[in-house]
Amino acid sequence: QVQLAESGGGLVQAGGSLRLSCAATARTVNTNTMGWFRQAPGKEREFVTAWSRGSPYYSDSAKGRFTISRDNAKNTVYLQMNNLKPDDPAVYYCAAILTRRGDCPLSRPNEYNYWGQGTQVTVYS
Repeated sequence: QVQLAESGGGLVQAGGSLRLSCAATARTVNTNTMGWFRQAPGKEREFVTAWSRGSPYYSDSAKGRFTISRDNAKNTVYLQMNNLKPDDPAVYYCAAILTRRGDCPLSRPNEYNYWGQGTQVTVYS
């Protein structure tokens, strides 16, 4: 069983930065696909970024502003968010795919086996 725990959310002014962390209880980070999603009230869960097979992948809204990284020794994945905008507030979730099926879309939440409880990000003007 894999458990994921996010942290680092909070309140930040527009244009500011936050770094989210996702700590895994097992050797998930360096062997599997790890992703970040977000969900705003009344909206569907939205893909943000993922690390899979040695490469990062980003949504259009995340490109150029967000960076996914990992620390294998700490079993932790990070999401560095810069230049936060009024469209970014949401609950941010960390997720893991234990064995990625072929080239399954990383943006599809149903592909992920495990999820964290989420961390709230709020952006104010």
